[in-house]
Amino acid sequence: MRQRFGFSLFWRIFALIWLAMALTVALSNITTYELIARERQSIERQAGLHDVADEAIRLQATGERGAVWRYLKEQGQRLDLHLVLLDPAHHDGDLPKRIRERIGAGWYRQQPAVIDAGEGFRLVAWPRAGGDGWLDPRLLRLFELSLTFCIVTLACWWVARRISKPLRHVEVTAEAIAAGDTSLRVKPAIAHRRDEIGALARAFNAMTEQLYNLLERQKHLLRDISHDLRTPLARQRIAIELARDSGADDELMASIQRQNERMETMTGQILTLYRLSEQGLDIQREPVRVVAVLNEVLQNVTEFAEHQRVDCHLTVAPGCQATTVLGDAGLLHRALDNILQNALDHTPPGQSISLSVAQTGQQLTCDIVDGGPGVSEDALAHLFEPFFRTDESRSGHGWGLGLAIARDIMRSHDGEIEVRNDLSGGLRVTLSWPVFTRSDG
Repeated sequence: MRQRFGFSLFWRIFALIWLAMALTVALSNITTYELIARERQSIERQAGLHDVADEAIRLQATGERGAVWRYLKEQGQRLDLHLVLLDPAHHDGDLPKRIRERIGAGWYRQQPAVIDAGEGFRLVAWPRAGGDGWLDPRLLRLFELSLTFCIVTLACWWVARRISKPLRHVEVTAEAIAAGDTSLRVKPAIAHRRDEIGALARAFNAMTEQLYNLLERQKHLLRDISHDLRTPLARQRIAIELARDSGADDELMASIQRQNERMETMTGQILTLYRLSEQGLDIQREPVRVVAVLNEVLQNVTEFAEHQRVDCHLTVAPGCQATTVLGDAGLLHRALDNILQNALDHTPPGQSISLSVAQTGQQLTCDIVDGGPGVSEDALAHLFEPFFRTDESRSGHGWGLGLAIARDIMRSHDGEIEVRNDLSGGLRVTLSWPVFTRSDG
């Protein structure tokens, strides 16, 4: 059942960025206002200013305006302030225009302090430029920009982390599933989110579960069919032998027996593929001489190769004859046999197959190059898929299981298998294993 969003991811991001900007502006204004108010209050709290105002009023009463001006200038230099005395008969027009604007602005950067001195007199004080009490506008602007940068950066970091972290988890989970761990799912903490990412996680889990069930049913179906086919095939083979002993047509019986053997081979391949997928890396391991196994495979296909009029040439680099890898000799025999049979099936009469074994560092490598027409670049990536066969000249043989089984066997031996078109035009299959022990010669 589809879960409705509590609050969509789009609106969450929009609201968060908007709130971050609004909070930045509000905090910047409040902080700036508080700093300015504190500076003004610190000026007003200076007790000496009241004494200066009283003395200026006394001088004003004597009628010597010049004396008042000189006195305020002298005290202003001492206190690092601009000082102006306004009497009841004067108004703010006697102040510089920039100071009048700041007094009437309600609050303003570097707003002057106005001290009531009694009898209608007012002493206006503001810091001199560059003085200790002066709030430099550039400093305030830098503070606002820094605060804005910090808040917006934190908001964007939180949004990016909120989005990227669960998506990264989904990516890692998908990669692990693609690598073969089909038991993994996106964790509930992400799947239970009530936004688009939560919906994506739930859809991903549902899709993975469905695909897992389909693959399991496919594997069990192949296993069951293969097991069920083995008994009637064995009985059929016995019936063929009895019919041949009874004088039935030898050619007809031989044809029927070949088809019976093909069916038995196919069921054996399917069962091998199933067992490998179930066992994974859990196989019996012992030192195995790859060259010896390869020679056994070549001996087994000698008759078929002669029938196909195809020559097989094996080249072993010095020192590789007794080199061993750790694994199961029977499985390695099956992998090499599958690849060689595939090469024989697609090599025209009169052509040859080259096999070479060499060691590079701690890797033992075996190259098998057939004399066939090769494979299209689009089909190369699918050659290891079970039951895949190309639509070209290589599609007339087998069931598409040989290379798939060889790949799983190589994986279970910590090895690698690669295919590519050789410069000669045929298909080159390269197998490599980590060396267990190397030959002394």
